[in-house]
Amino acid sequence: MPSEPDPPPRYTRYRARPRLLPGREGQPGGPEPGQTGRRGRRGRRDARGPLTPRGSRAQRVAGWWRRLTPKRVVLGLLSLIVAWLLLSLVLFLISSHFERTSPPSNVAGVLDPAGFPLTSANNILVLGSDRRPKGSKEPGANTSGPSRSDSILLLRIGGGHDARLSIPRDTVIEIPGHGEQKINAAYAFGGPALSISVIKSYLGIPINHLVEVNFEDFPQLIDAMGGVDYTGGCIVSRVDGGFSNGGFTLRLPKGTHHIDGKQALALARTRENLCAPNETDLQREEHQQALFTDMKSRLLSPSSFFRLPLIAWNAPPAIISDMSGPTLLGLFGALATAGTPPTRVLKPTGSVTLPDGELGLHVSEGSRRSAVARFMGG
Repeated sequence: MPSEPDPPPRYTRYRARPRLLPGREGQPGGPEPGQTGRRGRRGRRDARGPLTPRGSRAQRVAGWWRRLTPKRVVLGLLSLIVAWLLLSLVLFLISSHFERTSPPSNVAGVLDPAGFPLTSANNILVLGSDRRPKGSKEPGANTSGPSRSDSILLLRIGGGHDARLSIPRDTVIEIPGHGEQKINAAYAFGGPALSISVIKSYLGIPINHLVEVNFEDFPQLIDAMGGVDYTGGCIVSRVDGGFSNGGFTLRLPKGTHHIDGKQALALARTRENLCAPNETDLQREEHQQALFTDMKSRLLSPSSFFRLPLIAWNAPPAIISDMSGPTLLGLFGALATAGTPPTRVLKPTGSVTLPDGELGLHVSEGSRRSAVARFMGG
């Protein structure tokens, strides 16, 4: 007998849940024919409307904004600030190692030991030479041979101290082996080492570090800071003979002016103010201290934060110092966190005629002691 046909198989129908990822065309959960199964290419069609893009730029931006919380914004800004500061620190240390000029080796023997400038009181001697470039036609300019210290400034900084004392270059002192001389002649006789020794003896104070202004690179530092705002009286001077002789002519009316690196250098080196011929070394030292204060104010301004890496790279070449990079960093940190002390100049009490006929300034012992006491206590 013929066998009976097998009964048809029984199927159980299940309702499938929505798939996490769509299948390929023709498979369950996949797109209908004519559509694409790749998300973000041709999109998807739903009951609410026509084909809409998935993963479009607008959707990605919207998702990014949803993830942008105030906490993440603050953390992101802090990270950028820290990275910017670290970059500036690294550039400063690298520049200090490769670009900074060291003073003569005999300077170390006359300096007194001290702690880290940021936490301990340090006395810093800042000197500027009066040597002019070759070919200068400025009257009285020194273009060769030993030069004199054109500016003498003492800083007491660190450990909560902040004081300044300028010494007029024509102050008469006793220089060993040379008799009575103007104090700026010590630099010509024995360089910065002799200047340190005679100033220590004259004032009776220790000197821990030396900073000489490198006039060749000083303008680049001021320009890296974006210039400085100088406030003072009228100044007209012809440095290196003025423009007519290949030098520089500085003209600053009374008031506040934004000056660049060349103008700042001319201000620091001004010997004779044609706008005020009767000015003495006292006013000249006050101009220099005012410039120093303006540089500090500029460095602490918000605009300098964006220039910080450039400033950090240009600062070490602008000075000649015995201090290493970390010590210089401590010094600048102490200067930045300290206040602005009053302008103090060692004031003469009379005049002295030197053996060569030049007129110098005499400072009485009482006046000298009083100035030193204010400086050391500042």
